Amino acid sequence: MKQVVVGLGANLGAGRETLRAAAWALREAYPDGFAASPLYRSAPQDCPPGSPPFWNAVVRFAVPEVLAPEALLDALLALEQVHGRARSVPNAPRTLDLDLVLFGEERLETPRLIVPHPRALDRDFVLGPLAALDPERPWPGSGQPVAALWMAFPGPRTLELVAEVWC
Repeated sequence: MKQVVVGLGANLGAGRETLRAAAWALREAYPDGFAASPLYRSAPQDCPPGSPPFWNAVVRFAVPEVLAPEALLDALLALEQVHGRARSVPNAPRTLDLDLVLFGEERLETPRLIVPHPRALDRDFVLGPLAALDPERPWPGSGQPVAALWMAFPGPRTLELVAEVWC
């Protein structure tokens, strides 16, 4: 089994309830080792002016060794579609955003997918929840614990803790 991390975000529609529904769907599909970070609100980053704040969390679960990262990506994209995700323009507000942040210790770059997620270490709404969920997890390629990376985070921290347990 491989431990994977998926980032969840939403700033349109039902927001918090959409994240809860998505987390439950992921837990049902991948129950082994499932755990969720606390739930946060964060300021929109790289979004059009006037975009509403986001609900954010990360979840961790185990997948079989034989599952390809792109197969998991396809499942995540399908779950986004179930929740009305529209991809009109990059970084537009969205009903659900699921990002494959980590796939075991793999480092992968294909035309469709890069893991670890290429911007995860630059985003407080990914790194903060991951540090809360799995602080000692080493970051692939650097070996540094996620908590140390979070402590050294250079950008603005816009996270507001909403709930320790939410799904």
